[in-house]
Amino acid sequence: MTKHILPATLLACFTSLFGDAYSVSADTLPNIVFIIADDCTFRDIGCYGGQARTPHIDKLATEGMKFERCFQAAPMCSPTRHNIYTGLYPVRSGAYPNHTFAKPGTQSIVHFLKPHGYRVALSGKTHIGSRKVFPFEYSGKKNPDMAAIDKLFGECKSSQTPFCLFACSNEPHSPWDKGDSTVYPPNKVKLPEYIGDTPKVRQDFSKYLAEVTYFDEQVGQIDALIKKHGLVENTMFIVVSEQGNGFPFAKWTCYGNGLQSAMLVRWPGKVKPGTVTDALVEYVDITPTFVEAAGGQPEPKLEGKSLIPLLTGKTKVHKSFTYGLMTTRGIINGTSVYPIRTIRDKRYRLIWNLNHQAKFTNACTQSTHFQSVVEAAAKGDTHAAEVVRKYHFRPEFELYDCELDPLEQNNLAKDSQMATIKNRLLANLQSWMEKQGDQGIETEIEAILHLGKNRNKTRDQVFKEWEKRNKKSKSKLRQKAG
Repeated sequence: MTKHILPATLLACFTSLFGDAYSVSADTLPNIVFIIADDCTFRDIGCYGGQARTPHIDKLATEGMKFERCFQAAPMCSPTRHNIYTGLYPVRSGAYPNHTFAKPGTQSIVHFLKPHGYRVALSGKTHIGSRKVFPFEYSGKKNPDMAAIDKLFGECKSSQTPFCLFACSNEPHSPWDKGDSTVYPPNKVKLPEYIGDTPKVRQDFSKYLAEVTYFDEQVGQIDALIKKHGLVENTMFIVVSEQGNGFPFAKWTCYGNGLQSAMLVRWPGKVKPGTVTDALVEYVDITPTFVEAAGGQPEPKLEGKSLIPLLTGKTKVHKSFTYGLMTTRGIINGTSVYPIRTIRDKRYRLIWNLNHQAKFTNACTQSTHFQSVVEAAAKGDTHAAEVVRKYHFRPEFELYDCELDPLEQNNLAKDSQMATIKNRLLANLQSWMEKQGDQGIETEIEAILHLGKNRNKTRDQVFKEWEKRNKKSKSKLRQKAG
């Protein structure tokens, strides 16, 4: 404990001199527990109106603050996790394709919290690089290791050491083989209208919902460990759902179902129970929030904005816009070049498909459930045909009124009455891209340089290997066609 009393106390004094929104002393440094799902559409969670049974998450909504407009910057696992732990947007950190890594020299939440005496741990799914950028105390593999978490809580309670734990689940990521799917009979599940309706889609959606419930049980297990060690009163407890599920128009896309996340925060004495906020917030805000909670001052290098004033009721607004991007280059079955950029204010979402002439493909389009929709379309199912067409082929611009059209089905981009709104959003999006060093198509082409497997290769090596691999792929396609 001795090693962190002095810096924390000095920081608390500094805070008291320059602002009274939030202060912390060495004796009250909060513990932080952050739980993240994997490929879970926020709308499917019970307290967000979903049909999945999530009693533990639902209870958390009554104990703290429920966020109605939380967004991430990329609808893929790896950029999302880099986004959370660095407090940087994906292009700025270099971690914008999937299976990526942060630029050398990037600092993470571990570097920011350790000087304040924190143990900073990650248990479960990683999908980040490198270990120099993310020197967590690691445990578990695909899912949180409950025994390791129990041990961490016990050791920190005994030594009076504050901790920050990221508990990273692999659920409900496919192949959807956990949980009890009999609770969700395929013929009774309610399918989103935009994904197509086939027996295979229903079967897979049933299994997916079962895994949402399985994730909820993990939340309950970790909460039980917090209570076991008597840590509830001094712990900021956060649960988020990550990007959307692996069905069409969610993960891999910049629609709301791909970028919007559930977020619930319990923090006794700081967050009023049962509160709901419609403030616009982003995952990039998490690291600066944890830094301020630990008594630190905002890091100039961070691009996020601390949520502390919002959590503690000092304000009801946070941001005017949220931003997102998607790159298919380098992902499984991804279109060679298909950059997508988006901006969302409180009401409208603008999507810019920079290479809209290409056919949009990814891991979803080669899945058996999507292929079942393709087969249904070929047999004359007009709704299935529309789903397939809209997924593969997009206009350059898409504009949605998220208030009147929350599922983003009615594209208003060509409506002359919406021109002012469209132009305002586009100008702001382009300004953000410029600040990020995001050159659109060129940045998409360069994405392969940021794949983890290419980290120690030269630019020439990477592009030569890419060209060679693509020639082989095209040759195989020609042979199949022949």
